[in-house]
Amino acid sequence: MLGGEARFAVTAVGALLVVLGLRLALRAGPLRAPDGTGGVTLYVCWLLGYAVYGDDLLAQVVSGGPDGHWTAAPAPLLGLTLALAPGAWCAHLFSVQARRRLAGSHGLSDFGAGVRPLLFGTVALFLCALAALLFLARLGHPGAAGGLLGPAALGALLFLARLLAVHGFPEPAATGLAAACAVEVAAPFLVLAGRLPGLGLLARPVDAVLTAAGPAGVPVLACGVAAFGLLVHASVTLTRASAHAA
Repeated sequence: MLGGEARFAVTAVGALLVVLGLRLALRAGPLRAPDGTGGVTLYVCWLLGYAVYGDDLLAQVVSGGPDGHWTAAPAPLLGLTLALAPGAWCAHLFSVQARRRLAGSHGLSDFGAGVRPLLFGTVALFLCALAALLFLARLGHPGAAGGLLGPAALGALLFLARLLAVHGFPEPAATGLAAACAVEVAAPFLVLAGRLPGLGLLARPVDAVLTAAGPAGVPVLACGVAAFGLLVHASVTLTRASAHAA
């Protein structure tokens, strides 16, 4: 069995290789997007890192830590990496079908009414594939803690952000990623700040989430709300003809 430091090193190297592989894969194909808002790579790295270590870190902070020995959860990272293939296929499917509807539509309102259910169906199809891959990844790590909702919410957020960037809307995509990062960063700091005299009120929102759903509730809330916001934005912007003209 590997020790704590060895497991951390193996997980860190694996995460780095995954990020590099994703970066190479996103430079071509249906998920390729022009250079957009700076900081997106940093946001994605944080979100993936939190998916691996965040739950245990927050649990230790709540219990009086952290003590520096964090337990990795590699299953979400594996599932999200495997989901890159169906994500690219779903993005390609959406683009092709949207352009077909654009060619055959009789007006902008007719096009928007036809593309909106296509968008929702594409997202739902990706989520089904993502859920299956996350479940399979957990089977390879039977002792892994946490559920599937957090990684699924993260996968939906990453997919919607990339879909918006591909079609020429990198700014809202970056905003959604940054918002999710801000919530995940704030959670342990609010708990730590709540230990100071007179500042216990700061930790109450995090305590409420932990009471309701445990540490896994923070990424579910952060990524889920951000993904929903991007979905609402996409239902407006990606149903315009200008998003599919080129």
